[in-house]
Amino acid sequence: MSLKQLALICTLPSFIAGCAGLYGPQPPAPVIGGQPATLPRPAQTQSPEVNKNLPETIQTEPLKESGPMPAPIELKPEPSAPELEQEQESETSIPTPFAPLESSASLSPAVGALVSAANQNTEAGNLESAVSSIERAIRIEPRNATLFYKLAVLRLKQSKPGLAEDLAKKSALLASSDITLKKHSWLLIAKTREMQKDFTGAKEARAKAASF
Repeated sequence: MSLKQLALICTLPSFIAGCAGLYGPQPPAPVIGGQPATLPRPAQTQSPEVNKNLPETIQTEPLKESGPMPAPIELKPEPSAPELEQEQESETSIPTPFAPLESSASLSPAVGALVSAANQNTEAGNLESAVSSIERAIRIEPRNATLFYKLAVLRLKQSKPGLAEDLAKKSALLASSDITLKKHSWLLIAKTREMQKDFTGAKEARAKAASF
């Protein structure tokens, strides 16, 4: 063994020990010109002893009433359009006291016979025959107000208020000085207008009848 090899073997353990010291704990680095920095400590939580002075229970009192409570106000719903129409109809739809007038006016023999036949057919419920008899009588006496009134009554019984109204107007026009016939003609007009839901017109016709 040469001297170089012997020297290498002797110095190898010291070299290895020196290298191992590099991986161990190192001393803190020196701080130049001041104190070493310190990390801030975490804030301490408040001790539960702070809440010892608080009361354990909290008492509440109801509010005192300053005065009597107002009475509740009842709100009624506004009526709809159909309800308003019904209210208006109920206010104006006063039934007309109508009864056919039994006229005692003198008639010619031919017209009197036709009127008698019309009355018999009416009592038997044969309104069409009664209408035909009165129409024939009107052709004989076209200005007889009583005949137009009787025909208007027959048309009313047939549920033809439009025709009945026109005939009753003709009767009132031809009645001239016969106040009773005029009054009953306008009452008949009021009845026909009620059947046609013309309550305002019926009210006007009743007022016209009351003027006689």
